Amino acid sequence: MSRYSPTSQEVRTVADRAICIFASLNLECCLVGGLACSLFGISRTPGDVDLVIVTALHSQESLKRMLCDRDSNFFLVPSKKAFATYKVLWYGYPYRRCKVDILLPGIMNIPSVPKDRVEQRSGFPVMPLLPLLMLKLQAWEDHRNHYESYMREKQHTDVSDIRSLLKIARRNGISCGNASNSWIPSSLVEETKRRVKSWVERMGSAENHDWAAIGFDPPRQRRTKASKASASDCDRLAERLRSMYIR
Repeated sequence: MSRYSPTSQEVRTVADRAICIFASLNLECCLVGGLACSLFGISRTPGDVDLVIVTALHSQESLKRMLCDRDSNFFLVPSKKAFATYKVLWYGYPYRRCKVDILLPGIMNIPSVPKDRVEQRSGFPVMPLLPLLMLKLQAWEDHRNHYESYMREKQHTDVSDIRSLLKIARRNGISCGNASNSWIPSSLVEETKRRVKSWVERMGSAENHDWAAIGFDPPRQRRTKASKASASDCDRLAERLRSMYIR
């Protein structure tokens, strides 16, 4: 970790400050991303705060301004991306700062989590584990296919997070088929099934039993016609060799 990067405790402090401000405005929210993963027990230092605000009344930019208006440590800077009209939200520390991403349901397929489904972890509201894993799988796919190299590098962290979340989900008996997860949009479920297939094709079958346990049966490898023909050829060759030795 760079000396200019926030510590794990600083990231949590920034998240807590933002959550408290939104709570004072009667806005429900929950954490996703690296901080949410760490709150579920994954041992890595999150680099920023990803916060989903459950509202249809406010835009992302207005929500960012709400934080800045109520705490001067939050500040906005123009995006460095060409033609971008949005601003990037940061929280300032001496010699370093912490990025804060304000997200809304629907953006990047983020589901709207019912209030009674939001989990509490170490005093923080967190997206439930299963949709968090589904979004991590989506991030892995997006990062892997990104045109910028620094974004493609993020796929390696995604892989580590996915494997850890998958183990935790199986250990806790979490499954897509559970009634408690019926609120998850079917579109996200179907996309996850497709991504699990892509995961197995690229990463191998080591996690197949884990995927199956949480309700996403990986595709079984089928023998092609070519492989069947090859097997038949081997059988015929073996039979010929046996007959030669018998003679």
